[in-house]
Amino acid sequence: MGDPQSTRTAEPPVTAPATPPLLSPLRGQPSSLVPPPQKKKRRTKVFRVLRTVFRSFPIITPVCKIGGIPLHLPEGHRSASGSRVTGTLFGYRKGRVSLSLQENPRCLPMLVVELAMHTNVLQKEMSSGMVRIALECEKRPEKDKTVLLDEGLWTMYCNGKSSGYGIRREASEEDLTVMELLMPVSMGAGVLPGNSEVEGPDGELAYIRAHFERVVGSKDSETLYMLSPDGNHGPELSIFFVRI
Repeated sequence: MGDPQSTRTAEPPVTAPATPPLLSPLRGQPSSLVPPPQKKKRRTKVFRVLRTVFRSFPIITPVCKIGGIPLHLPEGHRSASGSRVTGTLFGYRKGRVSLSLQENPRCLPMLVVELAMHTNVLQKEMSSGMVRIALECEKRPEKDKTVLLDEGLWTMYCNGKSSGYGIRREASEEDLTVMELLMPVSMGAGVLPGNSEVEGPDGELAYIRAHFERVVGSKDSETLYMLSPDGNHGPELSIFFVRI
C-alpha cells in the first residue's frame, strides 16, 4: 500500500496533537446560532410576597427557614406568570462555572454570567438535591432604566452563604462553541472533552442544561426555576436576580 501523502498531494500533512482541543474557539467560522426572536414587551404581575422573599433571601438561615422559602411555583401559576428559557451551567471541573441563558438552544445567549463558584463545588451542592443561588446588586435611581439582567456585577449567595461576586460578560468564542456543541441537547447533564491547551489532556468541561421558568416579579426581581422532565424528581435549582 502506497504512502498516503503521495496520493493526496493537495493536502498538507496532519500535524494535530494526539488529544485535539475540542473546545478551541472556531475562529473565522460563522456561528449557526441565531439572534433571539423579538417579542413584544409584556407587563407581568408584581408578586409582593415573592418580592419580599427575594429581598430577604440572603439573610435567611436555610436550616431554620427552609420550609418558608418557595422553591418552585405551582404549575398553573407558572403558565400564567412565566416564560420558558434554556439555561446552561458549564465550566471546567477546577474552574468557575458560568450560566448561559437562551430563548432556545438555537439562539445566541441573551445572558452569560460567570458565577463565584467552582464547577466541582456546584456538582457537590447539586448532589444534595437543592440549590438556591441569589445574585444581588444595589438598587438604581428611579430615572435609571437599566434592565435587571444587564447589571454587570452581582454579590452571590449559594444556599444562604456568601460566595463572592458574579460577573456578567459578553459571550466569548468558547462560550459560543459550547452552545453550538450542545445545540441538539434540550435537557441533560454530562461532560465534553476540554481544551487540552488550557486544562491539560485530562481536562473536561461539565455541563447541566435544562428548561427554566423565568418569572419576573418586578423591574428589580426575577427568578429562574429549573424544570425537571415529567416524572423525574431530580435536584431543585432556583436562581434569584434581585436589586436591593
